[in-house]
Amino acid sequence: MEIQIEAVQIAESFNIKKFRAEFRAETFSGSTSEVFYALTENNRYLYVFDYGVVVFANYDAVAKSEFIQFMRNYAITLVNLDLSEEYRIVVDEKLNKILVKNDFVSVPQIDSSLLRIVMLNIGQSVALEHYEVLTDELISSSKHYIMELENRGKLSISKKDLLKYIGRVLNVKNSIVDNLYILDDPNLVWDNEELNLLNRNLKTNFDINPRFKDLDYRLQIVENNLTLFTDVLNVRESSRLEWIVIILIALEIVIALFFH
Repeated sequence: MEIQIEAVQIAESFNIKKFRAEFRAETFSGSTSEVFYALTENNRYLYVFDYGVVVFANYDAVAKSEFIQFMRNYAITLVNLDLSEEYRIVVDEKLNKILVKNDFVSVPQIDSSLLRIVMLNIGQSVALEHYEVLTDELISSSKHYIMELENRGKLSISKKDLLKYIGRVLNVKNSIVDNLYILDDPNLVWDNEELNLLNRNLKTNFDINPRFKDLDYRLQIVENNLTLFTDVLNVRESSRLEWIVIILIALEIVIALFFH
């Protein structure tokens, strides 16, 4: 027996409260930031996270497409990127322990708690990929300005555009900070050693913690570049003001001499 799982990044975030109020299915477990459904009548499982990710288990292509379209009603800023990740759970009753592999996990038996752990880690992996794409774009943009400084010795970016760029960087960083909890271990692993081991092995398999550290490092690089650009812009503005003052003084002297 196999269970196919797919995580999809749909939006920057979801309005979970509104979704839970309007989605007519019994909640298996949930909080203000996530909700898990065990739809036993068709052996489907669904995990929705407020950071814009939906994880499907045993959903066919049509059902996934319909639900993604439905979730757009609760999206806050849709993500126009093809960000998804697939994984499998293979049930083998002959096993005496859980085995985590690159693209599947083998288990002797399955229950909703185990499914939640697997789906949670895949959702975290897709969310990190989304932030990796955003930081890559920011670093590429800053490289353009750095090359301009190297080749021309000045920046052509206007103050308004630089402030917009700073705002974009801060928005990405704040979004990541707001969702730091995605790295937290779920409560259900605290009292279950088997689930705790599964959770740790899945985090290792998806490189959750190293990827987050790398993400934080790259954001720090972008922030350092922003400090440099701001300093260069301030020097440019100061130089412009100095020339304005010099021109005004010169005009005042000329006018004084003319009338004298």
